[in-house]
Amino acid sequence: MKTSLYFYTGTGNSLWTARKLAEHLGNTELIPMTFRGYGPINPKQDNIGIIFPVHIWGLPPLVIDFVNRMGVDPSKYYFALAVNAGQVAATLLQLKKLLLSKNSDLCAGFSMNMPSNYIPWGGAIAQEKQQIKFSAAEEKISRIAAMVRARKNIPSEKGPLWQNIIFSFFYRKSFPHIHKMDKSFWADDKCNTCRICEKICPVHNILISAGRPVWQHHCEQCFACLQWCPEESIQYGKNTKGKKRYRHPEIKLQDMLACVIK
Repeated sequence: MKTSLYFYTGTGNSLWTARKLAEHLGNTELIPMTFRGYGPINPKQDNIGIIFPVHIWGLPPLVIDFVNRMGVDPSKYYFALAVNAGQVAATLLQLKKLLLSKNSDLCAGFSMNMPSNYIPWGGAIAQEKQQIKFSAAEEKISRIAAMVRARKNIPSEKGPLWQNIIFSFFYRKSFPHIHKMDKSFWADDKCNTCRICEKICPVHNILISAGRPVWQHHCEQCFACLQWCPEESIQYGKNTKGKKRYRHPEIKLQDMLACVIK
């Protein structure tokens, strides 16, 4: 049975996860999620996977918009992998509720613990620690593939109760302001106008003006622009200079650029 994996990625974690799952499943197509302004999505396959990063302990706006535009069929098997740095909170429950509102359901939801790319709270962890996470993730993906092939209905994974309550509160408070959080991005004098930030943004939120990136206030907070800047010129606020950038080591720039919907 063929599977469609829709994914959204900023620094490569979700793309790597989608690729690994596709390898285990076989007969699988990988499809980047489109964003606001595109038409309805009507998946043809019977197994539909949604793979995405957790942002501020909840669903990114792009994912919510995508699911709202996706045609659903209660007879199909919907599952999701939420990529996070160890705090999935109630993200998968939020997705399940969204699908239920469309008269369908999330048959299985899995938390994928991967290295964080949220540089304001710290730079990339050591490569040895990254590899430990990657190995554990790949083992889990193998188990997930077996469950997806069997079309098992299982409860979605979630964080502890305190996390779901507190972090979900912060998510609800932050959500209306996410698109304008790009006001904290800026480029220092190392910028050489290579335009990679403009090209790699999954929602085309960056334009180059007078040789510098200008953010257009429909940001998703994926940090692709900052993490993929070859000169490490792009900063966020006052404390990202000198912090080690993170990109998944098996994902290359050209892989990421190929994921951006033109």
